[in-house]
Amino acid sequence: MQRRNFLKTIAGAAGASITAPYLNFSQFQLFADSTENYSTRCIDLVHRSLVIDMLSQFKLGAFPDVIPDKNKPTATWWSHPETFTAADLARYKESSINVFHIGWGTGQLQPYEDAKKVLSAWDGFITHFSHDFLRVARVDDFAHLKRENKIGIILGFQGADHFRKTEDIAEFYALGQRVSQLTYNVRNAIGSGYQDVDTGLTPFGIDVVASMNRTGMAIDLSHCGPHTSLDTYRLSTRPVLVTHANCRALDPHPRNKTDEAIKKLAATGGVIGITGVRQLVRASEPMTIENVLDHFDHVARLVGVEHVGVGSDIDLDGYDKLPPGLKRKMLTGYKNDQTFHGEIEGLNHPKRMFDLTEGLIRRKYSDADIGKILGGNFARALGQIWM
Repeated sequence: MQRRNFLKTIAGAAGASITAPYLNFSQFQLFADSTENYSTRCIDLVHRSLVIDMLSQFKLGAFPDVIPDKNKPTATWWSHPETFTAADLARYKESSINVFHIGWGTGQLQPYEDAKKVLSAWDGFITHFSHDFLRVARVDDFAHLKRENKIGIILGFQGADHFRKTEDIAEFYALGQRVSQLTYNVRNAIGSGYQDVDTGLTPFGIDVVASMNRTGMAIDLSHCGPHTSLDTYRLSTRPVLVTHANCRALDPHPRNKTDEAIKKLAATGGVIGITGVRQLVRASEPMTIENVLDHFDHVARLVGVEHVGVGSDIDLDGYDKLPPGLKRKMLTGYKNDQTFHGEIEGLNHPKRMFDLTEGLIRRKYSDADIGKILGGNFARALGQIWM
């Protein structure tokens, strides 16, 4: 299939076989370890859609550069890939998440060296399990992995401190990186994070945006400050992504995006991935999956359903199941907010894409639009970015 035709097909794949309203109220218990029932329509939609989680670190705690709980040692899947078992693989396959954008951290002490180590380690893991995993390097890989029932890994970083000069962008693209946030929470040589007084893109940052456009690496503004983001929307010649954030109109958390920013994002052809992290969903309790769905609705009404997707900002199992030491480390991204207590019921487990799909069905989205939200929108945007 030619690339252009694939992009058109995948963006609306979920609706391809349904030309009239589809009503099926049969319920099935899909998973042996859960009593949750899902409708046949939901199951069918998830299984035939391309499902992308545009920010999921795969498995926090199973890799050597994170803090393990000393009372509960974890396997180091990078250094000992044989410890990733058939049972582990089955859990990822059962999730029906076809593609994980890992969004790893580069660190601040030696980001260039550490970023190269992370890419090398992921390549080693994927190569070891090449029958079941695929490093996603171009848009055609989406059709390939879906057809062969492989799990796709998009290599990206939450920050760009490893770009010491613009020439580094092409080097990391050649090593497999396909997405990069410009900044994390605080200022770097490129621009400002959301925790800073934001002065916008630096001269070097302007060059980085141009170089990422030329190279075909996706720009991610999830943790960037508002002026840095607006500068990027104005200068980028390719779609810009917010892989994991929510709507400021529904929750005033400073990492969420204003309506103005979402409109600028959509004008580039970009997509925002909605998260289920509590602080980014609603400023007060109680919180349910319905509050998360409100963010999907807000983007769809504001700029169109073509500009919203999923960026859960959790690993397969969620923050609440992390070892205590690692969970404390994850809180640093929220200024050690002691009110933090994980994700929202229904979105805090490996089968969350089924719960999300049932929610979208309740909200009266069409099958075609649900397919776009589950992954078609991000696939379309990435196809317009990657070279």
